[in-house]
Amino acid sequence: MTEDLALYVHWPFCLAKCPYCDFNSHVRDRIDQTRFAAALRRELATEAARVGRRRLTSVFFGGGTPSLMDPATVAALLDDATRYFAAADDLEITLEANPTSIEAARLAEYRSAGVNRISIGIQSLDQAALRMLGRQHSADEAVAALALARRLFPRVSFDLIYARPGQDQAHWRAELRAALAIAADHLSLYQLTIEPATQFEALHRQGRIVLPDADTAASLYDATEEECARAGLLAYEISNYARPGQESRHNLAYWRYRDYAGIGPGAHGRVTVGGSLRATRRHRAPEPWAERVEQAGHGLTADDPVAAEERAREALLMGLRLTEGVELAWFATRTGRSLEQSVDAAVLAHCVEEGYLRMTPDRLSATREGRIRLDSLLAALVV
Repeated sequence: MTEDLALYVHWPFCLAKCPYCDFNSHVRDRIDQTRFAAALRRELATEAARVGRRRLTSVFFGGGTPSLMDPATVAALLDDATRYFAAADDLEITLEANPTSIEAARLAEYRSAGVNRISIGIQSLDQAALRMLGRQHSADEAVAALALARRLFPRVSFDLIYARPGQDQAHWRAELRAALAIAADHLSLYQLTIEPATQFEALHRQGRIVLPDADTAASLYDATEEECARAGLLAYEISNYARPGQESRHNLAYWRYRDYAGIGPGAHGRVTVGGSLRATRRHRAPEPWAERVEQAGHGLTADDPVAAEERAREALLMGLRLTEGVELAWFATRTGRSLEQSVDAAVLAHCVEEGYLRMTPDRLSATREGRIRLDSLLAALVV
């Protein structure tokens, strides 16, 4: 049986580089929209020919800032994708957007292009926090963009960042309640982390940014779950909350370790070709990527088979982020390994005994206590 496919399209350009961001994003004074549209379409055609006709379950325009992309490019890529692949009846098409007034003015055009789910990078409703995070929009612009998005799109999500310097539980609960009052069906709520080679890393090293300690961060995570549950949004992944049935189907493809193709600068993929799961990666820099596509039809820099041990590792690292956990029969089929071959048995037993993991005959999942400690837990568990 041919695997379903999720498609990721990377638009690498931003108005400014946020000081906390380690994504593959680039600031340009001028973007050659025509060139990059043509390159994306050509790379999609090449990838479609390679992976074969599949049922397409989701398309995700990520970045960078896809709301800087010409809406006509979005429409053309969607026309191509639904011609090359068999679109699912409930095909989910998400585009990430920032809530500046310039980008918000394009939302109606993206809806006309076929986007049916919008994800807005609000990050905070506090004006001082927005300045600290280097965001280009105001709190008022964020609220206005969200209101417009809810009128235009059947499904709306937005992001917030918490565990910011100096933030305590009372302030976060107040901000989150304000956000939940205007939320639709999905929220992504991320704890601020210090990533390598970012501006925040330098400031953190100099002591100019101090994050909340581990106990405070854990209390903020608890408060997040409580406030979201009170509003009817349940945690289905460590940082994602949704009303039942409104989970991001595209992101679930990642976490459930399904096939996904990635096109555009720096995009990664995991696609089954000729019965072999392959890890793909594209050139990160936009202009060299475009040149490669123009010359060869693609910007691939890696296209490697994924060994059974690595498949098992990836499936566990992704799947245990989900509240539902990892289905063991699927795990064995997808990876070619049993769970017993893939974890440290003593660590697994200890984690179950301590209440960090839950093991049933058909599933392994992390408890709430386990999800709080998941990074360190996985480092010890997965062999």
